[in-house]
Amino acid sequence: MADVEMKPVDEEKKAEEGKKEEAKEQSAPPLTPVAEIKANVALIERAVSTLEPRFMHRVLRTLGALRKKLDDSVLREAISEVYTTESPTKKTLLEWLPAAPSADHSMDIDSAPAPKQSQPEPVPESEVYFRLLILHHLLTSQNTYTQAMDLAHETIERTQSLNRRSMDPIAAKVWYAVERTYELSGQLADARPLFLAAQRTASLRHDDETQASLINRLLRSYIQFSLYDQADKLVSKTTFPSSAGNPQFARYHYYLGRIKAVQLNYTAAHTNLQQAIRRAPPAKTAPGFYQAVHKLSVVVDLLMGEIPERSLFRHPVLEKALSGYFEIVKAVRMGSLSQFRSTLSKYASLFEQDRTYTLIVRLRQNVIKTGIRRLSLSYSRISLRDICVKLHLDSEEDAEYIVGKAIRDGVIEGRIVHEKGWMDCGGQKSGYGPEVSDVFARRISYCLELHNQSVKAMRYPLNAHRKELAAAEGAREREKELAKELQEGGDLDDEGPDLGEGF
Repeated sequence: MADVEMKPVDEEKKAEEGKKEEAKEQSAPPLTPVAEIKANVALIERAVSTLEPRFMHRVLRTLGALRKKLDDSVLREAISEVYTTESPTKKTLLEWLPAAPSADHSMDIDSAPAPKQSQPEPVPESEVYFRLLILHHLLTSQNTYTQAMDLAHETIERTQSLNRRSMDPIAAKVWYAVERTYELSGQLADARPLFLAAQRTASLRHDDETQASLINRLLRSYIQFSLYDQADKLVSKTTFPSSAGNPQFARYHYYLGRIKAVQLNYTAAHTNLQQAIRRAPPAKTAPGFYQAVHKLSVVVDLLMGEIPERSLFRHPVLEKALSGYFEIVKAVRMGSLSQFRSTLSKYASLFEQDRTYTLIVRLRQNVIKTGIRRLSLSYSRISLRDICVKLHLDSEEDAEYIVGKAIRDGVIEGRIVHEKGWMDCGGQKSGYGPEVSDVFARRISYCLELHNQSVKAMRYPLNAHRKELAAAEGAREREKELAKELQEGGDLDDEGPDLGEGF
């Protein structure tokens, strides 16, 4: 009994020790930028040696937070610690940074460090990673935009000449930095031929990461200059790689949603925007993209005749950004044309900045339809003059045309008595019919698509199929041995004595 009573005590001690170790890990100071860069270089070396891209993606996920901590001294120190020996690569990287102050040289002369053992040259992926860090650092100052442009072109030539599949994730990030360089320099339109040529090269090399990044770069360039026809042609002529990451897919679906919304295909736009929201990073990680997608999604929902949920406008990240859109939603929901006009004029600059002004202007018909629907539910018969007054329309002819179109589109049930100048309103629609089946069909298709995407996103251990093949071969050999034993046993039973019917 004593041994049994001691077991819980041992388990409690182990649990306490585990909690202490976790507390020590949590209380450990964060890595310095130099140490973080060195750890990332080690992960890059591991990704190249083991052919595991997940280590490379882990490095690139830290790029957004790391580039905010970079300066000249951090980059010089990191390059010197990673490239221990003097090499052309080290010399080339240091040329893009200003020379160290004289105080640093004097300290180097005073100190007498122990000679370090020569280490092998890091892989080319590490060099491109350092070039990417330097490029982002140069983009922080307007005085170094010209230098950043030269570095961007040199880095592109370097990555394309190496043509290594392990460099594909970093090359995709390099193309984003190149686009950013052209945009900050005011030459984004000039980068389009470069992107098109690189996209063709990536497609021929089956470089899915770079291909996905370049398609998004081209779509953004076309949409920035309102070239929606060219953007639509690019989408129809290219196939977005299915192996691309979720951030690239989120951007692609967002651009598709914007193109489809401009082309009046609101159902396809709504589907693409929902995919973008589902694949997007968390709201606190990428608040700008999260807000942009929801702004366009709210407008598309209104154009489809749906009212977004009120809880969406209470989200901490979206509450301030969607304040103007919330006023538009209230105007559409109430069917008040005067409120819609005042809100549109008040937030016109915000909508133009978000590039949603032209879409919101289209909501005028939806506001009028909503007002007509409310009137049809409130009155069994109403004159066209009263409709004109209540909806703030210009004339009775406009009211008659709008009411007729609403009846033809199925928004309301009723008929226009032209001789007497009124509208007879019919009864409400029942809650059953083809509309309900269409809603269920959309939900089922969404669930099936979600299931298919989840299956595609599953990960499996490396070389797991070899174990299954070995197990299958072993099972096959055991079956052969068992069949052989049964055959030999059957011969013995035939020669043996008769044991009766029970055997």
